[in-house]
Amino acid sequence: MDGRNNTAVTYFILVGLSQYPRAQVIFFCLLLVSYLVTLLGNVLILFLIHYDSRLHTPMYFFLSNLSFPDICYTSASVPQMIVNCLVRIPIISLGQCLAQMCAGLYLGVVECLLLAVMAYDRCIAIGDPLRYSVRMGPQLCAQLAGASWISAFLLTVVPVLTMPLEFCGQHVINHFSCELLAILKLACNDLRIYELLIIVTSSLTLLAPFAFILTSYGHILGAVLKIHSAEGRKKAFSTCSSHLTVVIIFYGTAISMYMMPQDKASRNRDKIISMLYGVVTPMLNPLIYSLRNKDVNWAFKKLLGEQNIP
Repeated sequence: MDGRNNTAVTYFILVGLSQYPRAQVIFFCLLLVSYLVTLLGNVLILFLIHYDSRLHTPMYFFLSNLSFPDICYTSASVPQMIVNCLVRIPIISLGQCLAQMCAGLYLGVVECLLLAVMAYDRCIAIGDPLRYSVRMGPQLCAQLAGASWISAFLLTVVPVLTMPLEFCGQHVINHFSCELLAILKLACNDLRIYELLIIVTSSLTLLAPFAFILTSYGHILGAVLKIHSAEGRKKAFSTCSSHLTVVIIFYGTAISMYMMPQDKASRNRDKIISMLYGVVTPMLNPLIYSLRNKDVNWAFKKLLGEQNIP
């Protein structure tokens, strides 16, 4: 292969911040805190939705479906990143690395599709409130959530498994985890087919859902402007603000990562962006939805015994 080293690769070295020992100590502390907040926050959201009957609505059903992949998504990579901060040469086996990559891709796409489904739910709730419970029945909600999980699998795991990568002796990944784009930069395959696949899947999992979300919020805005009372408009906007905040953070960073032109060199910019949507967003999701949501706050106070309302 044009003089490349064809030695089989059985492991990778994840560079991360290993060349900056002092920064790595700070990074370790930040990672540990963010991971604990992510776990506790999302587990609490799941428990409250199950515990309080007032939260047994389509909106919170989809929110529970969002919290679960957030837990799995961070658990697939962050514990490994925390451990890597404690060793001099962070090593991960080829099998573990590819499994981590597939899990990250799959769960990330699940979140993309679920955010689009949640936008549709809010559009129906505000645009057609009288028929909301009929149009967003339990069966449809289960079908939309199931379709998100199945579609994500078909769009990520299946293509990766059917087009295996080859590594020609290059085993140093300039990243914190086994991110797809960082791994592709080490592959000695003809990457044109992979680049085409990334464009197609990114269009289906990022651009198309994002366009659908923007369209849904266009309809929501039109419906809100027709509400005559200021209090009604405020309530309608408040139910959407949390979701819109998550959408902006998650889609903004993911699109800038996967839809921007890539070069062969691994850049620190990619590492920072991946941390935003891979670590920061799953941590912020429960905080955003709980701090800005009266129903979740009410359920939490009830759990603590501060609410006596049955």
